[in-house]
Amino acid sequence: MKASNLAYVYGMAAVFLWSTVATAFKIALSYYSPLQLVFVAVLTSIVALSGILAWQHKLSLLPQQFLRRPTFYLVTGLINPFLYYVVLFKAYALLPAQQALSLNYTWAVLLPLLAAPLLKQHLRKSDIAAALIAYSGVFIIATGGDISGFNFDSPLGIGLALTSTLLWCLYWIVNTKDQGDPVVSLLLSFLIGLPFITATLVLTDVMPSFSVKAIFAGMYVGLFEMGITFVLWLMALKMATRTANISTMVFLSPVMSIGFIAWILQETITTATYLGLAFILSGMVLQQLLPRYIDRNRKLRPKLAK
Repeated sequence: MKASNLAYVYGMAAVFLWSTVATAFKIALSYYSPLQLVFVAVLTSIVALSGILAWQHKLSLLPQQFLRRPTFYLVTGLINPFLYYVVLFKAYALLPAQQALSLNYTWAVLLPLLAAPLLKQHLRKSDIAAALIAYSGVFIIATGGDISGFNFDSPLGIGLALTSTLLWCLYWIVNTKDQGDPVVSLLLSFLIGLPFITATLVLTDVMPSFSVKAIFAGMYVGLFEMGITFVLWLMALKMATRTANISTMVFLSPVMSIGFIAWILQETITTATYLGLAFILSGMVLQQLLPRYIDRNRKLRPKLAK
């Protein structure tokens, strides 16, 4: 199979697996508290990522990259997996999966807004327009469609879901300074984050149960939210002849996720969720495609003038 075709296979596999994790979160949270789930999932992800690096003969890079920038990995480990997943799973525990999922996807719109001041990047008009559209969708979902009533079913859950997008964006902004192997960096973050997760669990919660169903649910989250899927996505981007073609596949994930939520969790998908998610996806599409359209037109103008 050609590398370009293989890129689509890896990309679709990653998108499919990511589409199942919102459902997996809710199932796992029926057995575990958010902190317990983070503990089980991170342990699973550490084992999976270590196995992948061993297969790639890259385990020797772990001490090399860490010793080069220990403070950097301390920061990334505190953000992800510790703070990000504790906040995200708490949001999923408080909200219907359809709401938590939709709100979490606004990170893609928030990222350029934060990158502008923090990385000194240019903020495009399309970024501002995308944010206005996407956060209109957030408001629709948060109010359940009762826009005039300003009634929020779970203000804490909504606040946590939006906070998770902030943490995720900060994690990726910090990672723009990382020059190491991305899988090694992710494993280092998880290895450093694990002691903080464990200490918090011991001090504030109880150790998770190890029943078969509970462990399977937690391991699924660790494998297909945090571990293997990340590697599949990296491989897809690496093999793609055009990264843009692969990156736009991400738009399929929330739509497929809603299908799994309705099918497996038996949640009734509300009109407000459909409408709000449509706004959020429209904002994401606008943010991705409008600049390319403008750049293409700029390049065509001199040719047409001749």
